[in-house]
Order: sequence, then C-alpha cells, then structure tokens
Amino acid sequence: MSIEDFIIKIYVCISDFLKTFSPLRKRGPAPKLSDTEVITMEVVGEFLGFGSDKRIFEYFVNHWKHWFPKLGTRVTFVRQGANSWFVKSEVQKVLSSELPGNGDIFLFDGMPISTCNVKRVRRKNPFWGEGGFGYCAAKDYKYFGFKGHILTNQNGVITDFTIAAANIDERNVLPELAHGKRGFVIADKGLIRPELTEILASLGLNLQTPLKNNMKDSRPKGYVRNIMNKRRLIETVIGQLVDRFQIQAMRAKDLFHLSVKASRKILAHTLGFLFAGSTEFDKVLA
Repeated sequence: MSIEDFIIKIYVCISDFLKTFSPLRKRGPAPKLSDTEVITMEVVGEFLGFGSDKRIFEYFVNHWKHWFPKLGTRVTFVRQGANSWFVKSEVQKVLSSELPGNGDIFLFDGMPISTCNVKRVRRKNPFWGEGGFGYCAAKDYKYFGFKGHILTNQNGVITDFTIAAANIDERNVLPELAHGKRGFVIADKGLIRPELTEILASLGLNLQTPLKNNMKDSRPKGYVRNIMNKRRLIETVIGQLVDRFQIQAMRAKDLFHLSVKASRKILAHTLGFLFAGSTEFDKVLA
C-alpha cells in the first residue's frame, strides 16, 4: 500500500466514524481544518514513527500541504488535536470491538512511562503529586512517572488502556481495566495474589499466570506452556508501542496532554492492525 492510499484509507475511516458522533462544537465557528483532517494527520504521523506534535506537523507542512491546504499554525493544530481526545478514544473502542479476536481470552501487562530522571525529580516537577517512583525489573532501573497498563484480546488488539502513577500496584489496576469482560485473563507472575484472583472471579474472569519457582503447579505442563506462548503476544504489542509509536518518549507538561498523546498512539496501533490484518505493521506500507 502506498503512503497516499494509506492516508486516504485513514481519512475515510475516521470520517465514517465521526458521522456517528454528535457535533463536537455546539457554539462558535467551525475550524478551518476539519477534525477528520487533524486526526488523520495525527494517526498517520504516529504510524510513521514521528511521535511528537512538532515532527508530525512539519511532515505534513513539507510533504502534504497540497492535501491539507487549510493547515494553519502548529499551535492551532496541537490544540485542535488535544480537544478531540474523546473522539479518538471512542473510535478506538469501537474499532477494537469489531476487529477479530474478541473472544474470552485477554492478555494483560504494563510498561514504564518515565517523565523525569529519578535523580532530577523536584517538587516543582509538573507531575509531582500525580506521578510516582517506580522500578522496571526488565531493564533494572528506577524512574519517576507513570505506568501504562494494557489489556488486549487474544489476537493482540488493544481493548483497554490506562495510565497510572508508577507506584500504583498493577494488581489494583487490572480489575477496573477488565471490568465488563468475561473469560480468561493471562498475565505474568507479578499478578499473583489470592485476593485479586477472587475479585476477578466475581467479575467473571479466570486469572491465569505462570507460578513462581517455589510454588507447586498442579496444572498440566502443556497447559502452562500454552499460556506462556499466548502471553508473548502482548510483549510484541508493547514492543510496537515502544519502538514504532514511541509511547515511552512522550513529552507533556500535564497528565491530560500525556494521556491525549497516548490515546492517539493506541488509535494508530489499532488502525494499523485493521489495515495490516495482523500486528505485522510493516506490511501496511510495503
């Protein structure tokens, strides 16, 4: 698919969804650049790996101004994109519910989102009181900021996503994130907690994790091996969000704008899944 076809497909998809929403503005003049155009630019820019508002804006100014002739200043573009956060979130939810893999198996994991080096944190930090100190066991480092929590279906489509302070236990986040789901939730051994298993069971969810080395596992080895193989898919999804969509390199001055940027990355990931037919995104623009 050429980049031209990709932009058109994203535009048409976003346009069709926006027709189902009530008007975003109940008063005042309509913006020169439509919300469909702004969201299209954001999604395409994120998919291409630009990540930041500045790089996305400059890319379209330099290469696609003839397709978006009413593109004004970067400040206006960024502000309009932030104001449409709710639409992007709702579009992503609808898309994820319609894509293949919506059965009774879900995958859960998290990733650090650092906003400041732990040695440079001061009380004047804009995230002081909202963020927290956390530890990433996979890379063995401490950080200040947040943690992104992801729930996907068995095919790797992101069904739910939230950002919480880094010092909040992910075992306290999962019940809220998985509310309304039914079936199995596969997670890593860090989610082992009898109380959590009971809470999820009351919601209609069966939590399955590998056990620690000092714990006896009565489940068949083949069953446990199958769980581990399925769980690797969410690690692939997180790798895509980190490498292609740069979700760990977001820059913002408050939690609202940090969440806005995360939501458009999740939407871009979901749309990429839609057009790729799998999580192999490089096939989209091949």
